[in-house]
Amino acid sequence: MPVRVEADIKVWQRRDRNKQLAIWGGWFAGVLLFAYCWQIISVNTTWFFVWDSPRIAADIGSRMVPPRWEYIYKIWDPLWDTINIATLGTMLALFMAVPVAFLAARNTTPHAYLIRPVALFIIVSSRSINSLIWALLLVSIIGPGVFAGTIAIALRSVGFCSKLLYEAIEEIDHSQVEAIEATGASRWQIMAFGIVPQIMPALAGISVFRWDINIRESTVLGLVGAGGIGLQLSSSLNILAWPQVTLILIAILITVVVSEWVSAKVRHAII
Repeated sequence: MPVRVEADIKVWQRRDRNKQLAIWGGWFAGVLLFAYCWQIISVNTTWFFVWDSPRIAADIGSRMVPPRWEYIYKIWDPLWDTINIATLGTMLALFMAVPVAFLAARNTTPHAYLIRPVALFIIVSSRSINSLIWALLLVSIIGPGVFAGTIAIALRSVGFCSKLLYEAIEEIDHSQVEAIEATGASRWQIMAFGIVPQIMPALAGISVFRWDINIRESTVLGLVGAGGIGLQLSSSLNILAWPQVTLILIAILITVVVSEWVSAKVRHAII
């Protein structure tokens, strides 16, 4: 009887063999890295305190209830300072971020190889340093208080606002700019009438969004002496006044929730 030889049938695969081996190799390297890092953490961790942490947390939680409601009259001013830090810091950040964004955008920078890298460096520097670190530096330089917190929030926000704004500048409709250029307008007139009107909605949205973030960040600046409600929180923690800590945390939570609601309403009205 004749023998039938079946032809080789190629089975469909999402990836070829080399690519699949490379992916598995990456996963294996990730597992090894995780195991190595976990070993370092384990050596430097006192596990007795870790296993005892549920009891400590329950003990502190029992001391935090009920909140000390009469203490609320002493946190109104620090809470108002926190809101002022966030608001003024955001305004200062926008004042600095707008020119930096125009210098960083490819279609508006005066020099792509000289000025644009400097603007991008400012953006990266601002975004890479946390507001608490800025506050620590400024408290050492200009002393503790609300002013240090305001400048810290501003310096932290410049990079965020500039990055989003220069991306919006690069995504504008260039046909409108070309139409204004055809009239013989100057460079400043082109920016004022061809670019700025297109980015105003983005600028407004970025401003409100960053203000919302700054409300949250400014609540902890007082921990390093930069004013605001964080200063009251730090003082209460230092004297182990747990009912006061509970009230301060409730006040911070309400403030953040209200700022989130206001931010959402304003962004919805703008967009």
